[in-house]
Amino acid sequence: MSEKYYMCLVCGFNLLKEPPYDQGNSPSYEICPCCGFEFGVDGANNQIIFTDFRQAWIKNGAQWFIPKLKPKDWDFKKQLSNLNKDVGEVGGKQ
Repeated sequence: MSEKYYMCLVCGFNLLKEPPYDQGNSPSYEICPCCGFEFGVDGANNQIIFTDFRQAWIKNGAQWFIPKLKPKDWDFKKQLSNLNKDVGEVGGKQ
C-alpha cells in the first residue's frame, strides 16, 4: 500500500502527510516543511492569505522551514509549477 501525499497550497510542496483541509473545510494544522505555512492559521479569505504568505516567503529567499528535509535536487520553479502558476506571476527568481 503506497502512502498518499498532498500539496501545500502556498508553495506547491507535494509531500504533505495530510490534506490541508478536509471535505468539511476543517484545517489539518500541518506545517509545511518547505515554506512553514500552518494550515488553520489563516483568515476568512484563504487565497489572499496563501498569496501574501507565498510572496513574503519568496521575498525572503524561499528558505526551507525545516532545512534538513530539503531534497538535494530541490527545484524552486518546478515546485511552484505544482500550483499551476507562472513563476514570474508569483515573483520568483530563484
